Amino acid sequence: MTSLPSPAIDLSADEARRIVLRAQGFLGAPDRRSGVRGVLRHLGAVQLDTISVLARSHELIPYARLGAVGRDTVEAAYWTDTHAFEYWSHAACILPIEEWPHFAFRRRAYRTRPQWHHDLPAGAYDQVIKQLRAEGPLTATELGGAKNKGEWWDWSESKIAVERALMHGEVVCTERRSWKRVYDLAERAVPDALLHDDLDDTECLRRLVRLAGEALGVGTRADIADYHRLKGEQFDAVVADSGLVPVTVQGWAKPAWADPKALETTPRGRHRTTLLSPFDSLIWERARTERIFGFTHRLEAYVPKPKRIHGYFAMPLLAGGRLLGRVDPAREGSTLVAKQVALDTPKAVAPMAQALREAASWVGCDSVRVERVNRPELTAELVRALA
Repeated sequence: MTSLPSPAIDLSADEARRIVLRAQGFLGAPDRRSGVRGVLRHLGAVQLDTISVLARSHELIPYARLGAVGRDTVEAAYWTDTHAFEYWSHAACILPIEEWPHFAFRRRAYRTRPQWHHDLPAGAYDQVIKQLRAEGPLTATELGGAKNKGEWWDWSESKIAVERALMHGEVVCTERRSWKRVYDLAERAVPDALLHDDLDDTECLRRLVRLAGEALGVGTRADIADYHRLKGEQFDAVVADSGLVPVTVQGWAKPAWADPKALETTPRGRHRTTLLSPFDSLIWERARTERIFGFTHRLEAYVPKPKRIHGYFAMPLLAGGRLLGRVDPAREGSTLVAKQVALDTPKAVAPMAQALREAASWVGCDSVRVERVNRPELTAELVRALA
């Protein structure tokens, strides 16, 4: 790794935290005019996940920043008018359509990578392309079935083929329908001006590093590379030309870089009070979350139930620019159930109640029931605040 330039800017830990909150859309007036599409463009990637408790994660992301946006409005904003596409970024993510050219490096890598996990009979790939050209857009089921009769990972030939075509960039996922991917040919789904792989790997990586730095505000090498799942050496190769500037942050043991625009003005404005999806880009990376907020959090959905500490889908509470607790929610009819509430301080009671009431209203619940609180002495106060 080449030697790093000496940073000219020193940030306190609090300054860095506020820069991060503004960059991620949690500090200052929300951009309601740009709405969900503005959130997507601002973040550069919104992660998808199968888990749905209050709502699916890609719905929770704009809700956390904008408030009670209608759920149908969220879906329409993502998927209409060739505004977005789904591809592999931090994970499976919704991405702004204008970033299609900048994922050419990943499409090329998939095309040259030996195939893995699934064998594909001769002609199956071409048959899927032919069917999509004649009948698309289609789901895997409509292409001939998503699975064989075996286990869940036992994909059908058509599913293997269309997923391979998706990774190669010949096919695009243009929406989710009942959580099924809807596939279409890239030549129809991507505007002509964007439908190319002309950018070399260096240009793609430079753009994605810059985008990640802008979305994070300030971050370490690992933070910024992780945003679009780049390798550390890929970051190293382009950061000097990315436009990001080196900074030091009090208490951060490693070098950091910042979006220069984020350094031009002091972050001010109203903090959001909200519950966060565990897949929110504010808290994607556990080490970063601990470094910035002093808050340890991990998704426990895949942890055996007896070993869970905070619950299946514990959602951190953001209030006043701090992470003050978490709640594991569920729904029973028109009741939002706070199965397990963790409050880090008595001052978290009022914002937790506010966040629970707003979330309940958003998903169509008219009441909130608290089952367990980590500090039993605060249970009655929380219940009163919810009344």
